[in-house]
Amino acid sequence: MATTRTATTQWKGPLMGGAGIVSLDTSGVGQYEVSWPSRAEAANGKTSPEELIAAAHSSCYSMALSHGLAGAGTPPETVETVANVTFQPGEGITGITLSVKARVPGLTDEAFQAAAADAKANCPVSKALAGVNITLEAELLD
Repeated sequence: MATTRTATTQWKGPLMGGAGIVSLDTSGVGQYEVSWPSRAEAANGKTSPEELIAAAHSSCYSMALSHGLAGAGTPPETVETVANVTFQPGEGITGITLSVKARVPGLTDEAFQAAAADAKANCPVSKALAGVNITLEAELLD
């Protein structure tokens, strides 16, 4: 069954001096301020499209890796993924680094690295961002 999720941004003013509010409509979990300075300089308590992409990517990747590991008979105890999305004004998103640490009893590092790479290739957000260079750092915890 397909699902559709919705977010809305209300923007006022020009890019450089304006600001907006992003509402996560489907879940209703919040509204977040955005502005050009929060995107291209310091966050100063506001979010950016890139931070929202990082949130989507880290959560999607964690789900994909957890699912793949469980499907292979080695469900993880923990999976922690950090997504760093780099934005260069004038160029756009220039790269994404996924850093994952997981505790998976009974799994070799070689099998973990393969599962981590497979999750990177097949998570729906990675697929949606296929035009961006995505790198992966994966660590299997004891």
